[in-house]
Amino acid sequence: MSDTIYALSSGALPAGVAVIRVSGPHTSEVLRELCACVPSPRQAVLRSIRNRNGDVLDQGLILYFKAPASFTGEDCAELQVHGGRAVVNAILAELGDIPGLRHAEAGEFSRRAFHNGKLDLVEIEGLADLISAETEMQRRLAQEHSSGHLSKIYEGWARRLTHARAMIEAELDFADEDDVPGSVAEKIWADMRTLKGEISEHLDGAGIAEIIRDGLKIVIAGEPNAGKSSLLNHLARRDIAIVTDIAGTTRDILSVDLSLAGFRVQLFDTAGLRETDDKVEQEGIRRAYLTIDQADIILLLSDTPEGFVELGTSQPEKPVIRVGTKIDRSPLLWDKASVDVLVSTETGAGIDRLLDVLVDHLPDLSGQNALSLPTRKRHVSCLQQTRAAIEMSLAQSNRGLDIQAEYLRQAGDALGRITGRVDVEDLLGVIFSEFCIGK
Repeated sequence: MSDTIYALSSGALPAGVAVIRVSGPHTSEVLRELCACVPSPRQAVLRSIRNRNGDVLDQGLILYFKAPASFTGEDCAELQVHGGRAVVNAILAELGDIPGLRHAEAGEFSRRAFHNGKLDLVEIEGLADLISAETEMQRRLAQEHSSGHLSKIYEGWARRLTHARAMIEAELDFADEDDVPGSVAEKIWADMRTLKGEISEHLDGAGIAEIIRDGLKIVIAGEPNAGKSSLLNHLARRDIAIVTDIAGTTRDILSVDLSLAGFRVQLFDTAGLRETDDKVEQEGIRRAYLTIDQADIILLLSDTPEGFVELGTSQPEKPVIRVGTKIDRSPLLWDKASVDVLVSTETGAGIDRLLDVLVDHLPDLSGQNALSLPTRKRHVSCLQQTRAAIEMSLAQSNRGLDIQAEYLRQAGDALGRITGRVDVEDLLGVIFSEFCIGK
């Protein structure tokens, strides 16, 4: 933490502009050596960037952030230069030759921000999600976390747990004092029961958060030549799968990511489901059934009314949308009551209706301005531990207030591990390894 670190903090090269970030105690010395000045904090200045021989490497905007008013909480600087590979490499090489400087490790800027109290772990994870967000819902979810809204909820719960423990400890230690309120049960345990309910309600949103962050898995299934690969290509608007009239063309699982109503959707094409002696095709069908079992929604395709296969999934409640295909060839065959949607990938008929049906299966977030939802397994695990500890505390009323207070302490510790307030050293390496260099 005493080193001064540097790294390219912007995207891949070449680019119009590249941002090189420096953080640490030698930041001002770096600016004097490269730019012959230390700008006023938070004021951009145009300066030439020179090497030790005085040769100009580039000209760019220089920004200086004095501690603690910076991203990392340390002295920081940003060099906004032209994004050519040669330019950036020359400046990075010059920085590497300055004594006391070293190249940053993955996530090291964010890790320093955490250690210096600028961000907690939920905000940092939200920042990583914001950088990698591909859909509108992913952006909204990540923005909610990186801006600290979710952390405020957890901090409010933590304060209530701390208050409950303080009241219990006061009654235990100063029961004879007049200014210590009695009857902890009336005031504290009612709030703890309410808190347990709030955590349970919050955990109910974990499924929605998983869909937003990881995507909804939609599997296209059906007999050979039912139009599965054609539908995948049509929705992807490019040729992903090979399409022929030969049954069994698709042998392996193909997938494509789409954005549907702001949600990420993973669309899977599978091998045609039928009895066969072909060993390779049998393996493809086995994988198809495995993918079907892991799906959130199944599109069951057939080009004839009697061609819908029996899936026999282990989850009978899983949504199955029956799709009649190739209606441009035989539109009169179909009874609309026997299918959910009729489509043609040749003419595009029915595709909009199919998308509308899929949107109906997405989580309904209308009227929900905030997306304060637990997104990671560690969040869910810590929340479950918190709730379980509160339940144990409520159930131990016959064993004494000291036992109940201990369970509330455990609940507070579990909650604190989400934001990084307690006992998180073993988590830091895992969390920050997800970051790119320069962040």
